[in-house]
Amino acid sequence: MQITGMLYGSKLLEFVDFPSAEVLGPDASEEAVKAMIGFLSHTGFAHGGNGFEGVAFLLERFAGHSLADPASPAHGLDLTAMASAYAREYGAERAASKEVGAGARNIPCVNHPVFKDKPVNIDPREEFVRKLFEARGEYNVFHDYYRKLVQALHDEGVTRNVFCVNVDALIATLLLKMMWPAWQAGSLASSELETAAFTAFLYGRLIGCAAEIEDHLNRGKNMDTRTPQSQVKFVA
Repeated sequence: MQITGMLYGSKLLEFVDFPSAEVLGPDASEEAVKAMIGFLSHTGFAHGGNGFEGVAFLLERFAGHSLADPASPAHGLDLTAMASAYAREYGAERAASKEVGAGARNIPCVNHPVFKDKPVNIDPREEFVRKLFEARGEYNVFHDYYRKLVQALHDEGVTRNVFCVNVDALIATLLLKMMWPAWQAGSLASSELETAAFTAFLYGRLIGCAAEIEDHLNRGKNMDTRTPQSQVKFVA
């Protein structure tokens, strides 16, 4: 039983000198309680963290295709054709669902509730990392596929504009690129890949929550970020 995060479990662990994280007690400050509620309400498969679904989606899309090295631009795959074929398949599925009054499933890691409604939508986080990799001369076939997919969805008339590739796609594509040799060799299960994607999301969410709390307490009022964007740095 995992008890390191429980209020009374932490006290129990003290008796055996086992380290445990500080937990919220009855005397916790209002800021700490808000921080915990915010972290819990913004952490989950439904809200962010659907990079795990992105991994499963990519494994489906690349099934049956020979891919030795995801980091090589000379992979020999026609990504545009693959993306267009799936866009047509998805469009037909969505139309069929609409006819029977059912909602169509969403494509994981595509679109965002904030970065939308422009002719071409960009998630600035994805754009930052993409340009960073381009400057380094680093290639990722899975990221490239996602970029071509959002364009194909628009070109095939499935979406009225070009959706963004969101930040969860970065988690899915980066992890799959790194773990592809192990997965192909059979030493890593698909379920382990998906779990790794969600775990990576949790680390990023935790760092972001900590930075936001620190910013609220020291440079502004609650829920009122004050640090200029020019002074914000990323953690690597």
